[in-house]
Order: sequence, then structure tokens, then C-alpha cells
Amino acid sequence: MYTSKEIADIVDGEILSEELKEQVITDILIDSRRLITPSDCVFIALVTKKTDGHNYINELYEKGVRNFIISKTEYVLPDTNCILTDNTLMALQKLTAAHRKKFDIPVIGITGSNGKTIVKEWLFQLISPDKKIARSPKSYNSQVGVPLSVWQMKQDCELGIFEAGISEPDEMGKLQQIINPTIGIFTNIGAAHSENFINTIQKVGEKLKLFTKVNTLIYNPDYAEIQETIIRSEILNTITAFTWSRKQDANLRIQKTEKSATNTTINGIFNNEDLSITIPFTDDASIENAIHCWAVMSYLGYNNAVIDKRMQNLQPIAMRLEMKEGINHCSIINDSYNSDINSLTIAIDFLNQQNQHKKKTIILSDILQSGQDEGELYGEIAGLLQKKGILKIIGIGKAISKQKDKFEIESEFFPDTDTFLQKYSFAGFQNESILLKGARIFEFEQISHALQQKAHETVLEINLNALVNNLDYFRKKLHPETKIMAMVKAFSYGSGSFEIANILQYHHIDYLAVAYADEGVELRKAGITAPIMVMNPDEQSYDAIIKHNLEPEIYNFRSLDLLEEATRVNIIPENKPVKVHIKLDTGMHRLGFLPDEIDQLIDRLLTIRSIYVQSVFSHLASSEDPNDDNFTRFQIEQFQTMSAKIQKKSDHHIMLHILNSAGISRFPEDQFDMVRLGISLYGIPSATSDKHKLENVSTLRSTISQIKTVYSGESIGYNRATITDKDITIGIVPVGYADGLNRKLSNGIGKIYIQNNPVPIIGNICMDMCMADITGMDVNEGDDVIIFDKEHPITELASALDTIPYEVLTNISRRVKRVYYHE
Repeated sequence: MYTSKEIADIVDGEILSEELKEQVITDILIDSRRLITPSDCVFIALVTKKTDGHNYINELYEKGVRNFIISKTEYVLPDTNCILTDNTLMALQKLTAAHRKKFDIPVIGITGSNGKTIVKEWLFQLISPDKKIARSPKSYNSQVGVPLSVWQMKQDCELGIFEAGISEPDEMGKLQQIINPTIGIFTNIGAAHSENFINTIQKVGEKLKLFTKVNTLIYNPDYAEIQETIIRSEILNTITAFTWSRKQDANLRIQKTEKSATNTTINGIFNNEDLSITIPFTDDASIENAIHCWAVMSYLGYNNAVIDKRMQNLQPIAMRLEMKEGINHCSIINDSYNSDINSLTIAIDFLNQQNQHKKKTIILSDILQSGQDEGELYGEIAGLLQKKGILKIIGIGKAISKQKDKFEIESEFFPDTDTFLQKYSFAGFQNESILLKGARIFEFEQISHALQQKAHETVLEINLNALVNNLDYFRKKLHPETKIMAMVKAFSYGSGSFEIANILQYHHIDYLAVAYADEGVELRKAGITAPIMVMNPDEQSYDAIIKHNLEPEIYNFRSLDLLEEATRVNIIPENKPVKVHIKLDTGMHRLGFLPDEIDQLIDRLLTIRSIYVQSVFSHLASSEDPNDDNFTRFQIEQFQTMSAKIQKKSDHHIMLHILNSAGISRFPEDQFDMVRLGISLYGIPSATSDKHKLENVSTLRSTISQIKTVYSGESIGYNRATITDKDITIGIVPVGYADGLNRKLSNGIGKIYIQNNPVPIIGNICMDMCMADITGMDVNEGDDVIIFDKEHPITELASALDTIPYEVLTNISRRVKRVYYHE
């Protein structure tokens, strides 16, 4: 709790309303979409390259927010309490650094290339029975995420655990001042976020800045770059090291690890005593993360018997929210295995991004190990759900059931998951978005399975974080004023419809573009309010376009005549004209007005008052090919000449756009007012310069349905396309040409991946399945199969087919279940 004057003093700001200097503020807000309590929060208007928080002040003012930290005086509104500062991000960081100084408790700071979030969450599981802990929500570890994490520290906190990540030099010093850790953990070093560093040594040195004032640094000296940099820095002259190692003397010396089918036992020596722990994981990353936690707890003085008992009960950390199609036209968001108040808020925000259903329901288990009084905890949750617009809660667990009177929204409660599954009528779920949020002990996977729309085992996974990161990658290439139109035609290049549009709208996309009106109507019905351009309006679609506030492309006089007639029939008033986008043909010779038609077009546009020209655009034929750069520049010059004639006769500014994905990267000087981002948004580079910089969005995976031996001389598949010359083992995979696996990949031309190994497709691909030669491999029925993913890009599949990735991606059948996930 701070007064305005206290905050102003901390951030070196000026209170513009002196009479409000004693205004009490208890919370900070940086995202207008995550407002909960307007009366006692302060909105900090952060300014980034593409987003200016000041633009959301009016919206928040309407919702009741009156406290603001700003850097631009022109945004001051009447009756508001504004603190003026030079840099609002620095203000956020100064405020939270000052907040941290109020606490004289142990604080663990974690950095490294991998494992930060897992180590943080496992330490919480291991230590929370004894202490009230404040920790980073999910992976909040950035220049903004760290301040928001530290702000959560309250007077009853006994321990803080915060992670810190960096992507470029000179960032970690700022985070050190905010976290100010007393104990440091350096997990490891790897290739992640290396592009802005000269080498690994420089990156290690930057990360070490988090630990300059700790009492003790816990790390593994087996990472040579970490050990070398620590020695060179002489940091150990002022702090103490607590090390663990498999190769050399250390405080915790790891002797051996023994894996079984489901567990791993780790043996080590600590204080000259042979000790061991057992964890319910067998992968190498989990083993390393667990040893870090073992070292921390040993350093803190825990008895190893306690450590081992708690280690055996470690729960996996759900690093992502998954959204799938559910029964009765529902959308299911699965965030089970992880139930606490911080992750609940994040999950509800993701739920509220989904506009396809008005009704939002949450199925919530008991919140375990919160350290709060149950009445206070569930009262806080009840208030959160109500303020976030959740219409119904189904509570599962004895604790939440006892607090059912706290919930004023529609509610039902059950003592356990089995009772819910037995007694609840699933027919009652209709046309709603349902969030599953449960602690692992409640086995919400049973509920998830019951709610999911049944489909075969082939799925297309869509990484929404990667989609947003690709959007941000291109945003950084643009002038701040340049708008972006995202192409979501053809089912968003096979990735989905409203699911993709929802996330793009949430991240303030300026425009969406669809191929046909029915795609735009589908988005409107799903709650998408962003402007939508229809690229191929047909004769029957104009009434729907007008009804659903879509904006058609006009590419010839016939389409213009049809729209004009539709505006007459629909009695469109002149003060509410239909917005249109004029397509010019600058040399691609597809759709569009030609240069000698421009004068006639201008005359027609001047006579039709029910039409408003929103933009004029054209399409580059070969912007990705350097050999055609002269032709691309000719197209751009043609566009400038043609569009200038139209703009000259207009009584308002008309937006211009010609650049596509490749054009954004290769012709940045020609951004005009807007650019159109297509296939590259989905992780497939169009320009050579974008290779290895875009994140993979789509993963097509399946499973092995059956394994069998085929003996020498026997045939495989339709038309006996393959006759074996020796005994082989084959795996049958439920993905075929009806799913989008092109039949041309048959008979060894194409390959799939099992256990990261390429496996040839053998025999002819069938409609619903294919066969793969797995001879000599140690695989089982039910094992994962990858058709394409990050490590095995879709471009390889397209190359094998002598086609382009567009065709492969858009040919994935709608019967393949899409699974959307958000890290």
C-alpha cells in the first residue's frame, strides 16, 4: 500500500494533482485487458516500439481507473491522479525495486538458459509446506515480468523465488536491483537467446550480474563456460559458492543415477554422507532440475529424509494452456496439474481471449498449499471470477465446497472428481468456453477426456506463443505508425479460424483478411470485432458483407456495380458508407484494375456516396526472389503512380499497402500505411533473411496404431506397391491422404519421424493411414509419430513433394483435430 506521493518520490515523478497526493494505491496495472479493481490500482502507461500504453487511458478511465503513471501530458484527463515521469518502464522497475527493499527475507534468484521455471515451481512444491512463498507467475522473467512478480510480495511472505531471463546485454543489471536475491541459482547455459550476444562467455557474464550481491550462488561447474566466467569475474571473492557436480569435487557430489520405467534414483555425497533421492521422472532435463532443487534444500539445512520424501511427490509442471474442440460446440481449455491463485489469473485471461462463446465456465479444484486462510482464499477467487465475467463455476474438492457461499455466480460443487463424473449431466455443457483448472491429485485428465470432441489420434498442434512472437518479429521491422493486416484466409493457412483471429485481435492486430465472405461471417459470429477485408467477394455475398460489417475488395467494375446495387437494396445511408479496398493490377495480372482504368474508376467512385475507400493496394508477384527485384520495384512504382491519382481526387486519406511477408523484410522502405503479413506469421519464412528467425507454429503428429512383421516376398498396401525382399517390421500410422498426407509421398519418397529418427513411408499411402518401415527400432504401439515440427520443418516435406509449404499446410484436413496451446 502506497500513497501517490510515496510512489512519485520513488519513481522521481511529478504529481500533477497535488490535492490527490495522499491517494492510496495497492495494485499496479500495465495491460488494460487485465483490469480487476479500478479504484485502488495505478495504470503505468508503458511505451514500446509498437504499443503505447497512453492510448488505453481513455478506455480505462471509462472503466473507473483514476490513477496513472504517464510520460506524456497530453493524455491527462479531468479528475485523474497522474504522476508524470520521463520513462514509464523505469518507473515500474524503480517502484518494484523499492517494494522489494521492504522485505528482509531470503530471496532466491534463478537464471540460466533452460529449467528456470521448472526449478522455481519445484522449489515451491518442496518448500511451501514450511513457508509462505512469493514467486514468479508462470515464466514471468522479463524486464516487465520480473517487476510484476516482485510486486506480489506481501508482509506475510517468508521466502521469494523469482526467475530472470535476458535476450540482450545490459538487461540483467536492472533485474538484479528489482529481485535483489540473497541466494542465486544458475541452472545451465545453452543456445537460447544467443543472437544478441557476441559469444556464450559474454552471455554467461551478463547473467552473472544477477548474483553480484547474493550470499550464496548454487551452480554446476561441469558447465565449462559458467565455471570459466565465474573464475575470471572473481565474483567468488565476495560471495560463497555451493556447487554440485558429476565430474569433480563439489558440495554435493553426484555419484550415479539409476533409471527405472517411471522413476530415477540419484545417489550423491553431501557432508561426507552417502545420500539419495528418488524422483518420478526419467528424462535428463528433469534429473538436472531436481538436482538443483536438492542442492538448494541441502544448503537450506533440510534433512535428506524429508527431501527424499518430498522429491518422490514432485508433480510435472504444465508449461502450457491447451485449447481443444469440445462436445456440444464447446471449447475446452486445459490447465490442469497446476492450481494456484497466480496461474489461475493467467488462465482466466486466456479464457477471456476466446470470443467464440459468450458463456465462460470454470471447473476448479481445491487450491492446495496456498498458505492462506481458506475463507480468505476462496473469497478472493470468487471476487476474481465475478470481476472477470465468468458466468459459472463447478467446484471440485472438500475445501472449495465448504466455501460455496462465497460464490455469487452460478455454481455447483462436488467433493471429488469421481462424484462429478458420475452425477453431472454433460449434456448441460452447450456453446461455452470451459476452463479446467485443477491440482494434479484431482486427476482432471478424466474430465478433459470426457469433454473433448472425439477424434482420431492425428492432431495439428498450434503454438500460439510462436504465432505472437512471429507477429512481434515483423512489428519490430516496421515504423511505429505502420499498420499490419494479418491474413487468416484458408482457415488461417490450415491453422484454424476464430482461434487464430482471437489471439491476433487480443494482440491489437489492425486488420484481418479472409478470402471469402463466409469466412468473415464465421469470425463475426465468433465475436471478432477487428476490421476484416474480404478478398474475393462473390455476387451472392454482398448482403452478408454489409450485414456483418465486412470490407470487400473491389477489383473490377462488375464487383463495384454489384456492391453499389447491394447498398441500394440494403438502404445504406450516406453517413454510414460501406468501407472498401481497391485492388490495383501492377503487373501480376491476377485481380485488379489496370492503369488505363484508373480515370474511369475515379469517376465512378466520386458518384457513389454509399461507398468509402478505406485502402488502395496491390500484390507483389515475386518479392522473395532477388532475381526479380527490378520487376518488384517496377510494381511498386506503378502502384505509387496509380494510387496517387486516386488519392488526389479523394476527400480523405486513403491507406496504401503493397508489401507481403517477403516484402516487409526485403523492401522496408515501401511500407506505406500498412503491410500484409501472411505465411510468415505461421512460421514459414518467405525471405531468406527471415530463415531461423521465425518460430515454428504448427506440429503435425500422430501415433503408431499397430506394429507387425511382414515376411520376405509379401506385399504392403494398395496395389501391392511394395514387395519385401526381406523380413521387415512396419508401423501403421493413422494419417492418410484424407488428412493431408499427400499420396505422392508413398513408397519411400516421404518420411516421418519416430524417436527423432527418419522413417520411410512404405507402400501406398491410404485414405486414413500409412505404413512405415521401423525395422530394427525399439518402438511400441502408441508411440509418438511426427510428420513435421520445429526440428523437421514443413519445408522439407514440401521439397519432397516439389511444391510450396502453403499447399502442404492448407491441405491439412479439418477432420484433423487442432490443439492450440499457450505457454
